[in-house]
Amino acid sequence: IMSLLVGTLDTVLDSTSKVAPYRILHHTPDSQVYWTIACGVTKEEIVQHWDWLQQNIMRTLSVFDSSEDITSFVQGKIRGLIAEEGKSSLVLEEDPEKFREALLRFEKWFELPPKEKLVTYYSCSYWRGKVPCQGWLYLSTNFLCFYSYLLGAEVKLIISWDEIWRLEKTSNVILTESIHVLAHGEDHYFSMLMHLNETFVIMEQLADYSIKRLFDKEAFQREPALSDPMQITKRGLEAHAKSEQFRTFFRLPKEENLLEVHESFLWVPFSHFNTLGKICLSENYLCFASQDGSQCHVIIPMREVNTLHTDESVVCQHCLLPGTCQSLINHFEDNPEDVTLMVGQKDSSKAVSTEALMTVFHPQDVENLDPKMLKEKMKEQSWNIHFSEYGRGTSMFFTRKTRDLIVRGVPEALRGELWMLFSGAVNDMATHPGYYTDLVEQSLGTSTLATDEIERDLHRSLPEHPAFQSDTGISALRRVLTAYAYRNPKIGYCQAMNILTSVLLLYAKEEEAFWLLVAVCERMLPDYFNRRIIGALVDQAVFEDLIRENLPQLVEHMTDLSFFSSVSLSWFLTLFISVLPIESAVNVVDCFFYDGIKAILQLGLAVLDYNMEALISCHDDAEAVTILNKFFDSVTNKDSPLPPTVQQASMSNNDKASHFNVDISELIKEAYEKYGNIRSEEVESSRKRNKLHVIQTLEDTTKQNVVVRFSASHLDRLYNLFKRQHFLCCYWTMKSPALLHHDPSLAYLEQYQLGFQQFSMLFSLLEPWAFCNPKSTLSLWIFRLIDENQDGLVNFKEFCCALGKFTRSLLFDNAAINLSIPTAKICTFFSRRGKVDLQAYLKQWQNEILKKEETIKDLPRINQTQFIQFSKTLYNIFHGDPEEESLYQAVAHVTSLLLRMEEVGRRLHESSSPPESTKPANTAAAESSTQEASTTPENSDTSSSFNSQDAGPDLTELDWSFSFEQVLASLLNEPTIVRFFERPVDIQTKLGQARVAQLKLKANK
Repeated sequence: IMSLLVGTLDTVLDSTSKVAPYRILHHTPDSQVYWTIACGVTKEEIVQHWDWLQQNIMRTLSVFDSSEDITSFVQGKIRGLIAEEGKSSLVLEEDPEKFREALLRFEKWFELPPKEKLVTYYSCSYWRGKVPCQGWLYLSTNFLCFYSYLLGAEVKLIISWDEIWRLEKTSNVILTESIHVLAHGEDHYFSMLMHLNETFVIMEQLADYSIKRLFDKEAFQREPALSDPMQITKRGLEAHAKSEQFRTFFRLPKEENLLEVHESFLWVPFSHFNTLGKICLSENYLCFASQDGSQCHVIIPMREVNTLHTDESVVCQHCLLPGTCQSLINHFEDNPEDVTLMVGQKDSSKAVSTEALMTVFHPQDVENLDPKMLKEKMKEQSWNIHFSEYGRGTSMFFTRKTRDLIVRGVPEALRGELWMLFSGAVNDMATHPGYYTDLVEQSLGTSTLATDEIERDLHRSLPEHPAFQSDTGISALRRVLTAYAYRNPKIGYCQAMNILTSVLLLYAKEEEAFWLLVAVCERMLPDYFNRRIIGALVDQAVFEDLIRENLPQLVEHMTDLSFFSSVSLSWFLTLFISVLPIESAVNVVDCFFYDGIKAILQLGLAVLDYNMEALISCHDDAEAVTILNKFFDSVTNKDSPLPPTVQQASMSNNDKASHFNVDISELIKEAYEKYGNIRSEEVESSRKRNKLHVIQTLEDTTKQNVVVRFSASHLDRLYNLFKRQHFLCCYWTMKSPALLHHDPSLAYLEQYQLGFQQFSMLFSLLEPWAFCNPKSTLSLWIFRLIDENQDGLVNFKEFCCALGKFTRSLLFDNAAINLSIPTAKICTFFSRRGKVDLQAYLKQWQNEILKKEETIKDLPRINQTQFIQFSKTLYNIFHGDPEEESLYQAVAHVTSLLLRMEEVGRRLHESSSPPESTKPANTAAAESSTQEASTTPENSDTSSSFNSQDAGPDLTELDWSFSFEQVLASLLNEPTIVRFFERPVDIQTKLGQARVAQLKLKANK
């Protein structure tokens, strides 16, 4: 009992969150308040603090006259030290000594491979049912681990980040605040955390990092702190998260990283006062964002900086120098008291010019004075006034007034310029001069699947618009789409890209339209345009959350919100272009380029809110779809100056007369008024939370298509084993073959792949025989057999094919051929000759019964070397079996029988040479087979099989061979062998044992 108590106390009480046993207090004689000045875990530590106080504080106190002054001074000094420590805590890891002790406990308790990197750890409670277990939460690069030991009850939990379905902060009656983790259908709750928000952010970052690293291998190539999983730190994750947030907010290129942040005042010329905010510096940009609620921010590319100075001195006065940001950083480090910065922009800075298809096919008539054109001129005048006050071009001030003008509508003449500015595409184009022209030349004449799909969809892109009824518009669209497919083959071309690009070409030059497409596909709508459209599915999940939060009446009536996900998919993929008339849809695109996906979510909520009563009263989904379609048909743009030939007439005149009309400007205004409080930070957080669930749901759905005859539980556990084995070869290196060849655009069944080493380890855990040696020749031959394209990797479907041959109950029902296991077993060793036919035979696992006799006849014969290797493998399989002796004798009988059969056959068909000439070869073969009967698994290594394969054919090999029918018939004559291969396999037990042993096998490697 005493040992249990000591172990429990050692686990629970060893916590950094407990009160330190040694403290130094400051007390004023007339006061009842004691101020904590220093604390320490050991006596030596507190003595060091006391010595420092004597040297740095005590001598200064003698100059003060009153105790109040002394107290004020000490408080200020200690607070200053705490503030400095807080700044350094963003850079330094945990206390080295404590972290080293935690690392030793982590390695001891969880027995993970030594390469696994511990990031941080926390003291917390883990809830098993309604009982909390106090222990330690360890967060490493690839795993979430928990350990608790209470009165002999040990709780150990290991969850890899890629297995998590949901990660969120929750609260209920029992747990006021906790972190909820859902993995493999099990709920895990962690509470009693001293820094719950910090813990959750780190967990969210690690989960997101794991997904990005394993699904997008190029994601961290430009970030050394995260490119190597062995070097991941808490600091690196924080820096990456801040850089990502920085790029998203200011719409900067993905190459930019946040280097420095300083509080500062910015002189705002249009308001004539200083606004408080933060200066953010990256490699090539100086950005400022206010913190006083004015929603003012500005982006200054260093390529356009002319003069940079403070009130008293010039920091730098130059143009286009790459060291400008570094000069700023050095200046702030040398002059931390500077809080005011003035930046002069080059006089040569010009606004983005626009020359688009709309100017060619619908030039504005200056003398036209109809009401719509007059209103268009008034809009232009409002924007010109705005430019005169807030600037124009890349360094324009963004304020609330800018958003108000966007909501009211952008003039046709300024739309392309503002799209380039708000999206950040103007910076991409400025820093890549000539890039688009080179891409067009390089992609010209290429023929790929993407180019074929582009040609198919060219004439489906806004076919009613005159611009795309001519070769001018079609050719421009072809060049932009083909150039982007060439630039980003991972995306290539996806449907909906043609519709979006068509609208971009109407208002922007061809090169500008290309960079706008880059901004949308790679920054503003990540993971939207690929085969799995994960990004769109994630945003639909975010949309469902917002519906639950903002439209409770609709949720009460329609409990299944998946209907809105299916209906709204086109809204997100095409930014409402496919459901709204073009003259109305461009207003939505205006808001999107300014506010991002937040604008689309707001508008989606406004659409549902507008049709709330009709949707509540509908009886089925079809009626709801009809209601929404009629609503979109009724949306108009009363201020659009476009002629009727350009505008889309969705309804006949009779329908319009009998139906109400909704102005797009009013709808957008209502969306901002009702749902403008949705913050972009909340949307990004919801995206991360839902991304885990979306990816796992897609995998769970697609894996059901692997093998129809898999039981659900077996399939799920086998898939998880294979997936984990794939990740195990990617966890600790960025150069594994499986990761280098990983293609996230493929179906999940083909994405996860194993090299030979990982395949052997997993196969040894699952194959049904006793010898289970990862280095066995059997696993080598099987791997070669199922590796169709000979790239050294096999996917999950191929793995199931191989495993199923050895565990018949897993793949085949009672109607399957009884001899499928020995048949496949023997076929495996014919793989050196007739490879294509044999692979085709084994790949037809779904039609195993059909035309089997024809396939068997097509199998090649095996020569002497292959027959010897086949015999060695049989002996290895039988090694360690209770009937080992009987099985060895049976193999010897089969070998002798086959040799006698071959000798008789040769004598019957031999005409040119005397029968005696075959005797030495047969005798040698018999001696070789007899010698192999005593061979153990250790004697048959992989190298021998390689040597036997690479050797060229000699005269002996050409002298004799065996057919598949002969080998199979000989084996079926031995009941012992037949019983061995027909022995049932307990798949459930095998899978359970493999799950436990998988990590240990990797750790012990």
